[in-house]
Amino acid sequence: MADTVRPAAEAPPPHMQLIQMAAGNWVSRIVWVAAKLDLADRIGGGAKSAAELAPETGTHAPSLHRIMRTLASLGVLTERDGGKFALTPLGEALRKDAPGCGYASVLTIGGPLFWRAWEEVLYSVETGKTAFEKVHGMPAFDYLAKHPDEASLFSQTMVGLHGPETPAVAAAYDFSRFKTIVDVGGATGNMLAAILSRYPNLRGVLYDLPHVVREAPALLKSQGVADRVTIESGSFFDKVPSGGDAYILSHVIHDWSEKQCLDILGHCRRAMGPQGRLLIVEMVLPPGDTPHPGKLLDITMLVMPGGEERTPDEYAALLAKAGFRLERVVPTASPVSVVDAVPV
Repeated sequence: MADTVRPAAEAPPPHMQLIQMAAGNWVSRIVWVAAKLDLADRIGGGAKSAAELAPETGTHAPSLHRIMRTLASLGVLTERDGGKFALTPLGEALRKDAPGCGYASVLTIGGPLFWRAWEEVLYSVETGKTAFEKVHGMPAFDYLAKHPDEASLFSQTMVGLHGPETPAVAAAYDFSRFKTIVDVGGATGNMLAAILSRYPNLRGVLYDLPHVVREAPALLKSQGVADRVTIESGSFFDKVPSGGDAYILSHVIHDWSEKQCLDILGHCRRAMGPQGRLLIVEMVLPPGDTPHPGKLLDITMLVMPGGEERTPDEYAALLAKAGFRLERVVPTASPVSVVDAVPV
């Protein structure tokens, strides 16, 4: 008997596409609830019903069942006989110890830290000011400095969001000419570790605020590069360690206003020698209608810290103001590129 040939699914009409976009926040909050209740870890390698999980999660069993049924429709869980649910491979990624930091990322992006700020996105569009500061009463990084638990989740979220980028950067750019790289604002050292792992003769300096670098030793040790990294704490608004052959700013410049960016770049310019290199790792925006994740991230920068993503021309203009010349933009096998600049 001939196989049944199914017609190709047609794209929904424009109004339905818009409705699906608008409903995206429903999915975000449902997955956040799953993380908040630790459902993946509670289910583990078996299968459990909502009635079994309700007492330990402090939830209403019939309502929890509805959440779990919806999670199954999203591919996070799978429903078994008897109203029990097990993890799918996607659900396994929501366990606390799963690689990729999915658990921390969902809690951060889907939780109050981001969620409340995004509720005021129109305020940012109307004023050019950050919705985060309106909602939380202070700039984003000041808030994180005062809330260490949320700062820890945020750091893990950055690893989750940008994890695939680090090996792509290490593979796309030739770091072999350098002896020492200074990772300015390098957080827990994820980018630096990826570069040093690929280049065993290279040494690094990791520089960030004290509460940010506190988790760096564990990450660097796990990557086998701790003996080649010096950790220094401080603010890039005050100074930057000297003596590096290259200074890397990974997802730093997009966080700040132009004036603040020029302060950071000025400290880098003064710290490096005439043969030094400045390497900015960011989602460089393509022109026109070309889709790119950086264009959505650009609005996140508007809402949260007050920074922005840039096109190559915009980076060239910013760098010129800080005493650098943009030499090239090196694409990688990820959404980020390496903006390669030299002092003038």
